[in-house]
Amino acid sequence: MADRIIENSETEVPEIPEILEKVLLFALDEAKEKMDQGADLVPFSALVVKDNLFIETHPGDSVEECFDAARRTVEGARGADAYAFCYDGFIDTDAGAIDALIAEGGIPGEPEGMAVGYLYTTKDGATVFEDDPAYIGKAPNFMARLKDFDEYAEEELEAKYLDDEPGQALDDDGTPPQ
Repeated sequence: MADRIIENSETEVPEIPEILEKVLLFALDEAKEKMDQGADLVPFSALVVKDNLFIETHPGDSVEECFDAARRTVEGARGADAYAFCYDGFIDTDAGAIDALIAEGGIPGEPEGMAVGYLYTTKDGATVFEDDPAYIGKAPNFMARLKDFDEYAEEELEAKYLDDEPGQALDDDGTPPQ
């Protein structure tokens, strides 16, 4: 997956809300672990709803299909606190394209989301990741039209999440489990 343009004209990393930062880093670490194990990375989204984390893969025959599937999932996530959409892509630089695991995400009601990533190289069949994730830039926010969790009626949320398969519980500090 690579046909995605994320603009970055900023010289400093903006403040990232804590819940968004946690889900973005969780998604990157999950993707990195899959790649370290030699598995193919299927694009996936991670949604934080109350104390649960819901993960859904978004396979597709094209980049557009994957992004559209993720967008549909996230746009319908009433009551979610944040999301990340993670995929294997690249970053175009003056020095050329650099491979990267990329996680885009956002929180309800914000006009823009953010993208972060782990840059990596492949050498002799081994993938070598940078130690720290890099801020890539602003990204579309699939949650731009959603409200905060507290603004939804409890019945709406129960019908959406409690009737479905349960998500993965978050740790006591609100972070996804390791």
